[in-house]
Amino acid sequence: MLRRNINSIKNPAIKIKNNLIIQKNKIMSTTKWAIDPTHSEIGFKVKHMMFTNVSGRFSKFDASIESDNDTFENAKIEFTGEINSLSTGNSDRDTHLLSPDFFDVAQFPEIKFSATSFKKINEGEYILEGDLSLHGISKSIELAADFGGTMQDPWGNTKLAFSLEGKINRKDWGLNWNSALETGGVLVGEEVRLNIELQLAKQ
Repeated sequence: MLRRNINSIKNPAIKIKNNLIIQKNKIMSTTKWAIDPTHSEIGFKVKHMMFTNVSGRFSKFDASIESDNDTFENAKIEFTGEINSLSTGNSDRDTHLLSPDFFDVAQFPEIKFSATSFKKINEGEYILEGDLSLHGISKSIELAADFGGTMQDPWGNTKLAFSLEGKINRKDWGLNWNSALETGGVLVGEEVRLNIELQLAKQ
């Protein structure tokens, strides 16, 4: 009887120890990836005068991925970008975009994205969902992700690549400025198309 009571006391401790080992192994197996900014691009396009596209990009940004599996499903994905690094190839237009009419960079210097879901739908195809914080407003967005796979570069670094595409309405983040055209329509489109190329290095 005494031996049975001792076992009943020990078993919970063994169970807790095993759980700790499992959690430790899970933490140890988490792989971290850091952005390679020289081979990555954060771009966007928006309609100008209803019939042409203007392209822009952010040149200063950071991104990271943490995953505990090779499929990257439900990985932790974070991104930040400096609004002041925005460029559309025209200094006057860039100055206007950074002003209070649009991004108001003095008050809102960063754009941030934090993933809430990353699901595989087909081989190499994923849906990325997360919260986009911009201009003091945070809203959920969805992006289509194409996984380019992993590869080792000539210097022995393991790299992975993702291409991301999606659409947002700038007015959802309070970027409301526009100007009516005499011929009808508006100067700047509301829909913004996101085109993102990411290359990350295994840490």
